[in-house]
Amino acid sequence: QVQLVESGGALVQAGGSLRLSCAASGIIFSAYDMGWYRQAPGKQRELVAFITKGGTTNYSDSVKGRFTISRDNAKNTVYLEMNSLKPEDTAVYYCHAWAGRSGYWGQGTQVTVSS
Repeated sequence: QVQLVESGGALVQAGGSLRLSCAASGIIFSAYDMGWYRQAPGKQRELVAFITKGGTTNYSDSVKGRFTISRDNAKNTVYLEMNSLKPEDTAVYYCHAWAGRSGYWGQGTQVTVSS
C-alpha cells in the first residue's frame, strides 16, 4: 500500500518560513521523481517544484529563489523549504511521486500566509 504523508503546513505571517515534509512508504522511493504541487481555492492545481531521482531540481517562476526542494532517500522523504512567504502562497500543498506510468498523491497540507 502506497502512502505519501505530508506535514508541516501552518498559519504563518508574510515574510516567514515553513518546511514541508512528505514521507513515502510502499514504494522504492529512490526510483521515483518527486514533486510538490499546490492548489489555492478556486484555482487549478499547479506544480511548485520537483526533484528527479537523480537530484535535478526545477521550480515554478513564482517560487524560484524562495523555495528549495530536497530529498533524503535514506528517510524516504522529500522536503520543501519555503522562505519569504507571501499571501499568494496560501494553498493546500500536495506531494506527488511518479515513475513511468505510476503516480501517487498525498492528502495535502494547508499553508496559510497572512498579510
